[in-house]
Amino acid sequence: MRFLVIVKASKDSEAGVMPDQALLEAMGKYNEELVKAGVMLGGEGLHPTSKGKRVRFAGDSRTVIDGPFAETKELVAGFWLWQCHSMAEAVEWLKRCPNPHAEECEVEIRQIFSAEDFGEALTPELRAQEDRQREQAARNAQK
Repeated sequence: MRFLVIVKASKDSEAGVMPDQALLEAMGKYNEELVKAGVMLGGEGLHPTSKGKRVRFAGDSRTVIDGPFAETKELVAGFWLWQCHSMAEAVEWLKRCPNPHAEECEVEIRQIFSAEDFGEALTPELRAQEDRQREQAARNAQK
């Protein structure tokens, strides 16, 4: 099972305050454990929303909204992509994580859908299309 582990933003992360050396070292060590265990598939920190945009969809209409965005507790500061055997295993790994902020924060874990979750709606043709797209995306990532 794959999981998206979502690090929520803080006032500091939204202000563009970079982590100090101690946190970078602690996260580096933690990420190394995840990689060695075969859990971590990817992960990155994100620039603050002041550098971001949102696109609102309403029927055929698209509206671009410039950041920053309100409600810091609902914003994403970074993420990991993990592969674990269960949600319980993902939770156990996350409990070992250094606090990603210098204040109280939350990190969310969400299971990623797999092809089997879509049942018969994912026809063999759609599954083949998805496989081709994943293969191309993997090749693109290597460039």
